[in-house]
Amino acid sequence: MRAPFSPFRAADPAPPGTGLVVIPTGRARSNHAEVARSLGTAIIAGRFAAGAKLPGDGDLLATYRVSRPVLRESVKTLVAKGLLTTKARVGTVVRERAAWNMFDADVLAWHLEAGIDRRFLRDLAEIRLAVEPAAAALAAERRTPDDLAALEAGLARMRAAPSDSEGFSEGDLALHVAVAVASGNPFMRSIGGVIEVALRASFQLSAPVEPAERETTLAAHARIVAAIAARDPAAAAAAITEVIHNGLRRHGAAA
Repeated sequence: MRAPFSPFRAADPAPPGTGLVVIPTGRARSNHAEVARSLGTAIIAGRFAAGAKLPGDGDLLATYRVSRPVLRESVKTLVAKGLLTTKARVGTVVRERAAWNMFDADVLAWHLEAGIDRRFLRDLAEIRLAVEPAAAALAAERRTPDDLAALEAGLARMRAAPSDSEGFSEGDLALHVAVAVASGNPFMRSIGGVIEVALRASFQLSAPVEPAERETTLAAHARIVAAIAARDPAAAAAAITEVIHNGLRRHGAAA
């Protein structure tokens, strides 16, 4: 008798020996979004290898207990995100990782659910290092009073909250997003999803709770704000680079 199809779900522990850290996220709200989330997470976790066919509609419908239109909408969502492709007379096939839309907010979130490793953390840091220092330099040249107020508000929220609290991480995210907004470049602002995932992963893995680490983190972020306020592009770029490297060092993902 064939075993029932059961994709790897975010609530399950990471497979032994993978070195992954599973970070739960909120559940999707609609039926088709929940099915897309479960299948997407299973693909990212390696439950289905590149080139593998998904189980047939009958198995998927029995597993998720949804209607055929809901299942089709879920598959369409994953096709649009680059995780799946549909081929005539073949079926629904998993695409190679290089085809995935890694800037998609759902794809990033599903990586956290599937389990992250040091390579993924370094990948996030590398794209941040490619963009955020340039954004900080532009912010130092273009910032407005409103931009400065947003930067200072993010820093103030970090200072007011415990290092392992949601308030601290939200203040940190707000500060980095304010840098991207102050750059005046909409493409740099669009990297906000990457920054959010990187920060959430970093703080859940290793928040700067030790007094010395907290002070290092706050001082480094304060240097970002001060450099942008002083219209010093080089100092702003250097300060945000230091912050990213500090995060990598804190959770042991530095190269």
